[in-house]
Amino acid sequence: MSKEAVVLLNMGGPNNLDEVEMFLKNMFNDKNILTMKSNVLRKMIGGMIVFNRTESSQEIYRELGGKSPIVGHTKNLVEKLQTRLGENVIVDFAMRYTPPFADEVIEKLNAEDVKKIYLIPLYPQYSTTTTKSSLEDFEEYYHEAQGDAVLVEIKHFFENETYNKSVIERIKEKVGSDNYNDFDIIFSAHGLPQKIIDAGDVYQRHIQKHVKLLKEMLKQEKMDFHEVHLAYQSKVGPMEWLKPSLEDKLKTVRNRGVIVFPIAFTIDNSETDFELEIEYREISEKLGFKKYRVCRCPNDSDLFVDALQEIYEKMK
Repeated sequence: MSKEAVVLLNMGGPNNLDEVEMFLKNMFNDKNILTMKSNVLRKMIGGMIVFNRTESSQEIYRELGGKSPIVGHTKNLVEKLQTRLGENVIVDFAMRYTPPFADEVIEKLNAEDVKKIYLIPLYPQYSTTTTKSSLEDFEEYYHEAQGDAVLVEIKHFFENETYNKSVIERIKEKVGSDNYNDFDIIFSAHGLPQKIIDAGDVYQRHIQKHVKLLKEMLKQEKMDFHEVHLAYQSKVGPMEWLKPSLEDKLKTVRNRGVIVFPIAFTIDNSETDFELEIEYREISEKLGFKKYRVCRCPNDSDLFVDALQEIYEKMK
């Protein structure tokens, strides 16, 4: 019986402090991140960014225990999905900027004589900076390795109802027994430079559609938050980024309680565990919020495993 494989794709994160520089170098050498046509210019600008950010980034990961949480959560997710799909399907994962890289995973799959590989980028919404980058990376390595399996890919899944149930579940966990109307909820998406959107990236439209779907589900579940908001986090550099920023949004939200859900991520990482949990918490405290709570990403929740199984079966 011919074997199939499901490969989950994500950006990755340092497995230790020594990998921080590698992570930054690979990210800022990505033509989908720094979009200038000149490789020389990209290398020069990327090198400056890496030089300026390595030490401060190492401090962030030091506070997170010396590594990103993303690999550990992804391993747990892979194990659960492997159990669900059974022994005739190989489940693995590849990271874009840190190990395990696509070439390592491809080498293992080629040794197993896999005939069909289902690629599922773990980004709910499509962006050239995430989905396109991860798919291109895997496909380029696969063709270099002269693999002959059929590659099947999905580009987004924010409309998957089971996935959105996993989001609602995480929100319920954070509100607990409290009154929903005591909180505003902010769906916080990773920001992008406006010029990438202007060049045709659909990310912002996907984010807006996703928030609309989730607002309807909140209504159906009678999760009557005081207000529902969208904001963007993680801006770097002087150029214009998507607005409103999360910091600006916090300044305009009713000063009482706020729930933040990281809508662009499926797996917790430094942007959720440090930026949202620590940095923006400090901002909220200065603004006088009584309650500030950050939802966990779906990670390896049973509902997310259900969603991935559904996605795989629809791809077949």
